[in-house]
Amino acid sequence: MAEISSNYAPLSVETLPERLGRIDAITAKLGADTNAWQCKEVGDGNLNLVFIVTSPSGQVIIKQALPYVRLVGDSWPLPLKRAYFEYHALIRHAARAPGLVPEVYYFSEEQAIIAMEFFTPHIILRHKLMAQEKVEGLAETLGKFLARTIFRGSDLSMDTAKRKRDVALFVDSVELNDITETLVFSDPYFDAERNHHTKGLGPIVARLRADIDLKVEAHHLKAKFANNAETLLHGDFHTGSVMVTETDTKVIDPEFALYGPMGFDIGMLLGNFWMAYFAQPGHGNDAEYQAWILEVVAEIWASFTAEFSQLWRTERAGILYEEIMYEGQPLASEQALSQRLSMIWEDALGFAGVEMIRRTLSLAHIAENDSIKDEALRAACEARGLDMGRQLVVNRTRMGDISQVNDLAQQISKGESL
Repeated sequence: MAEISSNYAPLSVETLPERLGRIDAITAKLGADTNAWQCKEVGDGNLNLVFIVTSPSGQVIIKQALPYVRLVGDSWPLPLKRAYFEYHALIRHAARAPGLVPEVYYFSEEQAIIAMEFFTPHIILRHKLMAQEKVEGLAETLGKFLARTIFRGSDLSMDTAKRKRDVALFVDSVELNDITETLVFSDPYFDAERNHHTKGLGPIVARLRADIDLKVEAHHLKAKFANNAETLLHGDFHTGSVMVTETDTKVIDPEFALYGPMGFDIGMLLGNFWMAYFAQPGHGNDAEYQAWILEVVAEIWASFTAEFSQLWRTERAGILYEEIMYEGQPLASEQALSQRLSMIWEDALGFAGVEMIRRTLSLAHIAENDSIKDEALRAACEARGLDMGRQLVVNRTRMGDISQVNDLAQQISKGESL
């Protein structure tokens, strides 16, 4: 991969039309008259500049990496090459799960810019969850996206030489991997500089940081994340990386893409749904809507297992579990599938748990909790999430099926965790 040019300059609302108005792939969507373009900066994430550009001809999203972590500032530098990995993840996910990720119109490695499809009237799923609004087909779509990207990006499906070259490409995303390895798996378990938490959580935080079993298991999961390059992952798959309408679901923002364990994306997503479940008392305490969130969690796993199983039976062309080994022994193939799904499930539970803990104690929290103005209520919601997270990390091999885990969430929601 080429070095980022010293000609790099951040875009602004004022400079964007002039700088991008001569790019054919973009004017094909917006028209050549840049005076008719309307630009709005909407980047509310932790890392990047994001613009919506609108014209009489259409709309485009322009995303540009900054040379630092936007949430923190230039005291935390970050290489621009992360846009390169996001671009490559987007085009791979588009091939493996067609129609579920934005189409890329243009990519500039030099300027760390991606121009892509604008989903409208979609909004971020987190906002739907806080407004207690349902999305038809949400779970089925997310489960299928996970199954298709996880299966088709692995040695179950890919040509092994191509996959190994792909691992070599993505392994260079060292800095973003380090963010995950540090903020998710290490920082929450000691008094790290960038940690912060709601004031009322002091006692439970002290308990968790003294919890030997939790800390050991969290680092077993960190070892899985760091060492098991099983498939190409989204890498930051949560309810802020999903855009929805009442009937449609899309997936965005795979800039943390890497090769890692199959259960990681699943766990991160389910952990965010469980946190949203515990946060509901801060957004109206609608028991029926809380139950719907748990239904979505169960249906995501059911959709994933059904689609993964179908792909196992019809697209298993890689070096793992080769068909020729099981010729005349269909039950052997099904046994192997069942065991692989069990391994993925256990890993997913553990990764869900560390996600729930880090989103409460580490640098980046979730809006569902942060938007609860009553500090005591917010602490109570977060404490239940921490309790659940601890159970998932430590007891993931003894948790049983999804219904049992959701039952645990319901029991925790009725109690006091502080």
